[in-house]
Amino acid sequence: MKLRAATVDDIDAIRSVARESLIASYGHAVDETLLDGAADEWYDPDDLEADIEDEDTVCPVAVVDGTVIGFAESYVVGRRERIGEIDWLHVHPDHRGSGIGSALLAHVEAELRAADVDRIEARVLVANEAGTAFYEAEGYELVGERPVEIGEETFDELAYRKQISRLTGISEGIVETDAGDTVYVAFDEAERGSEAPFYVAYSDQDREQRYGYFCGNCEGTEIAIDTMDRMVCGDCGNRRRPSRWDAAY
Repeated sequence: MKLRAATVDDIDAIRSVARESLIASYGHAVDETLLDGAADEWYDPDDLEADIEDEDTVCPVAVVDGTVIGFAESYVVGRRERIGEIDWLHVHPDHRGSGIGSALLAHVEAELRAADVDRIEARVLVANEAGTAFYEAEGYELVGERPVEIGEETFDELAYRKQISRLTGISEGIVETDAGDTVYVAFDEAERGSEAPFYVAYSDQDREQRYGYFCGNCEGTEIAIDTMDRMVCGDCGNRRRPSRWDAAY
C-alpha cells in the first residue's frame, strides 16, 4: 500500500470507495436508497475536482496494486484558533482492518500539524460503531453529540477532538446584528464555507442558547440551512455544501 495526493483521475474511484464505505458503515441503520442519494450529493465530481485542486486541502488516497482503496480529506478553518477539520476518511470494506485507515489519518494529522493547527476535529454518526471506535483508538476525545438531519431523517452525530497545541481557551466575539440583537460568536466552533468559515453564534455568553451562525466572510447572520444541512449566507453568498458522514474505520 502507498499513499499519494489525489488527482482528478481518481475521482471515479473515490466516489466508488465512498459509496461502498457508506453502505458498509451505515447500511444496517440507514436505507440504501438514502445512502446512494447522499453519496451522489456529497461526492459530486465537480466538487471533488475543486477540492483536489485546492492547494489548501489535504486529500490523500491509499493505493493497493494500482487501485484506490481509501482516501481522506481535511482542511484548516478558524481565525483565532486554527482547527484542522477532517471532512471524511473512507476505506473500502474489503481492505478494512489492515491499518490503511490509521495510515491515512497519520498522513492527514502530519499535514495539519505542519499547518500549525491548534486541534483536529472529526464527526461520526453514532450508528457507525467501527468509526467511533477508530477515533477513540487513535487518541481522539469525545467532546459532544448533536442531532443532524439528512433528507427527512434525523441521526445522532458524535464530535471528536485531538488537541495539538496548548491553546485550550475559548475565543468569543460580541456582535450586534442589523436587527439590534447582541450575539456571541464562538470562533472555536466553525464550519467550512466556500469563501470563509461559518461560526456558531449564541444569544448568551455561556453558550446555553443557540442563535444561529455568523458568516466569517461578510460578518452577517442571515444564514439559511436546508434539509441536507447545506448552508448559505443571504448577504454574500458564502456557502457550505451538504454535510457528509465520515465512515472512518
